[in-house]
Amino acid sequence: MDFVTITIIITGCIGLYMAWNIGANDVANSMADAVGSKALSIKQAVILAGICELAGAVLVGSSVTNTVRKGIVDPAYLANMPGLREGEAAAILVLGMAAALLCAAIWLNFATIIGMPVSTTHSIVGAVAGFGVVAAGVDAVNWGKMGQIVASWFISPVAGGVCAFFLFKFISRKILGRTRPARAAIIYMPAICFLLTLVVSLATIYKGLKHVTGDIPWFTDQVALGFSIGLSVLVAIGSRFYALAKLKAMKDKPISAQLEAVESAFVPLVIVSSCAVAFAHGANDVANAVGPFAAIVNIVQTGDISMKVDVPIWILCLGGGGIVIGLATYGYRVMATVGTKITEITPSRGVAADIAATATVLVCTRLALPVSTTHTLVGAIMGIGLARGLGGIDRSVTKSIFTSWFVTVPAAAILSIVLFIIGHYFFLEMLIMELVGK
Repeated sequence: MDFVTITIIITGCIGLYMAWNIGANDVANSMADAVGSKALSIKQAVILAGICELAGAVLVGSSVTNTVRKGIVDPAYLANMPGLREGEAAAILVLGMAAALLCAAIWLNFATIIGMPVSTTHSIVGAVAGFGVVAAGVDAVNWGKMGQIVASWFISPVAGGVCAFFLFKFISRKILGRTRPARAAIIYMPAICFLLTLVVSLATIYKGLKHVTGDIPWFTDQVALGFSIGLSVLVAIGSRFYALAKLKAMKDKPISAQLEAVESAFVPLVIVSSCAVAFAHGANDVANAVGPFAAIVNIVQTGDISMKVDVPIWILCLGGGGIVIGLATYGYRVMATVGTKITEITPSRGVAADIAATATVLVCTRLALPVSTTHTLVGAIMGIGLARGLGGIDRSVTKSIFTSWFVTVPAAAILSIVLFIIGHYFFLEMLIMELVGK
């Protein structure tokens, strides 16, 4: 077996391990609202999320990805460093990407074991920054981009929390707090469905389908917006008939029975919104697992460093498959933390959290702010808890979650430095000899 094959197999296993951890930690968040509100069982959530994640990753996963995630380290900076031998820069990048991928996976694995939802993107970014500092010096790291990521620790949960707070307040006052909640739901559910469809369809386009539709000249932002609005109007009209069929007979029932029926009417909405979050996540975040791996494959096959590389379909399938396996085998831990331990979630609260989180991520994506879906969704769930008062959230759980967020980047960076130094000592010379022979 030749060097290229061995390297691809070993780093492919690391990429699969990373994808498994993304499924176990990150993907579990997308279905947390549906599970916490009892709209879905954990088994049902795993099956649905698995289908949506795999579809997002394989069908519309990024076909071209940055060699180094999020532009944290510029490969050209490595290639132009003085005093390097032929092939040394490429060898350093292979070792660095492998170290970053492995350490991010280990950190996610640890976080999943203790049930903490941490950001996959921030894990890989911290890991890449760590090896970049050691390999090429402090100047090799894009500290402006790192500053944006640190700012997103505050922007994501606060924006998601504020949005969810006001959205759930609206649902509480206009529907749940009325003397005839069933009648109120018939009136206001079309508006909620319109907003949900608009946000979900735009997020699906911009967080997933843009990888495909970007090649279609006529599918402009205006066309995407018009399509989303048209679809939202149709769904709102259909939801009116759905609400009438579901709730009309409940108008004169006791309030407790009406509230139960209203929450039941929200169940399909929280399932649809959770599936949309999973689809968009698969399309967008599969690059966290396969991006560095695709860079390694390209380097060992060509011997050259490229800023952007094509991602073959088999690598997207590897990442998507690993994500699904991780969700199925270990995702229940984080799903339980986010869905049940922060605050009590009902279907109406789950819908508010999903709309708020999706809208926040959509807006920040369009503004080119590197926010975390995990942070945003957890912030949104905290927001609906705070809408019920300070006693509505478990502060000990939220304190643990915030601590894990702050630790993620430095922990990943330090572990990446250690792994890179070890790899540099044992494998650099062998890699240089093999790459020079290209």
